[in-house]
Amino acid sequence: MFHCAQAVADAMVRQGHGVILNASSVVGLYGNFGQTNYAASKFGVIGFTKTWARELGPKGIRVNAVAPGFIETPILGTIPDKVLDEMRQRVPLHRLGRPEEIASVYAFLASEDASYVNGAVIEVSGGMSV
Repeated sequence: MFHCAQAVADAMVRQGHGVILNASSVVGLYGNFGQTNYAASKFGVIGFTKTWARELGPKGIRVNAVAPGFIETPILGTIPDKVLDEMRQRVPLHRLGRPEEIASVYAFLASEDASYVNGAVIEVSGGMSV
């Protein structure tokens, strides 16, 4: 994967501008019991994002990441209702996020409206870390 990402970054460097958006998770920010491997991989994405933001920013390329919390996706269909209710209670908004709420953050980061956002990791979690 890194080789492919490097090829894309090289193409952006040649054109003098670009935006790279990465997918992390709140678990990569704060950890979660029993998810050591997942937390480590998502924290790695954050380190990758911040490092490339420093390296590629001077070349006109912005690099950011989104760190979603609990999002209503089809995979949650396998989780018991009691567990889903517990997840909702952990979020100050007392609900799960919707996929379009995450997509909106990515759309913003890809837009010119975010032209001065570089090296950010935006948590979209309904306030889980508050």
